[in-house]
Formats: sequence, structure tokens, C-alpha cells
Amino acid sequence: QVQLVESGGGLVQAGGSLRLSCAASGGTLTNYVMAWFRQAPGKEREFVAAISRSASSTSYADSVKGRFTISRDNAKNTVYLQMNSLKPEDTAIYYCASRILPTITTYSGAYGSWGQGTQVTVSS
Repeated sequence: QVQLVESGGGLVQAGGSLRLSCAASGGTLTNYVMAWFRQAPGKEREFVAAISRSASSTSYADSVKGRFTISRDNAKNTVYLQMNSLKPEDTAIYYCASRILPTITTYSGAYGSWGQGTQVTVSS
């Protein structure tokens, strides 16, 4: 089981950018589909983006398409989420997650390991 630690969150003005990082340990990153989810207070955890083991495929929530980019550096055991043109509705705790099976899914229950989350706050 891989351990995940997110970083890079913070406070940013609307229209600004942040890059989140997810550092993995305890496993070989190439064995895992990686994803980002987010959760705002009082709301369900929602899918943001996912990337296949080889980075040949990606998937994005409609709300972030064209603004967010997921990438991975398997040599560094790190996954990134580049967030541009941030909006106040992007405010949430962002979680990194991993899945051992090779297919991308938006279902949070399909991911076996989760990070502790990093707070992203976008001001108007």
C-alpha cells in the first residue's frame, strides 16, 4: 500500500494559479492510477482529475477542464495538479488518491490509498 502526502495548497486570488504535489512512498508509482479529489465543507467528495499509470490517458471533471492539468513524474514518485484560472468555487481540501487496478475511474471508492489533504482557498 502506497502512502501519499499532498502539498502546495494555500490562499490565492481568483484567476491565479497553484500547483499541488503528491509525494508517494511505499510503492512503485508506475503500478498505480493516480487521481485528485476535492471536498468542500458540507459537500460530498468529488472527482477532479486522474491519470493512467503510463500517463497515456487523463480524465477531468467538466468543472475543471481547460483549467487544471494532472501530470506525473514516476521517477520522482510524484503526481502534480496544475491549477490555473482558479475560481472561488475551487475552494476545497484537495486529496491525492491511488488505485492499483489499471483503469481510470471517477469513483472515490475505487481508490485504496489517500493523502491527508491540502487546503486550497480562492478569494474573490
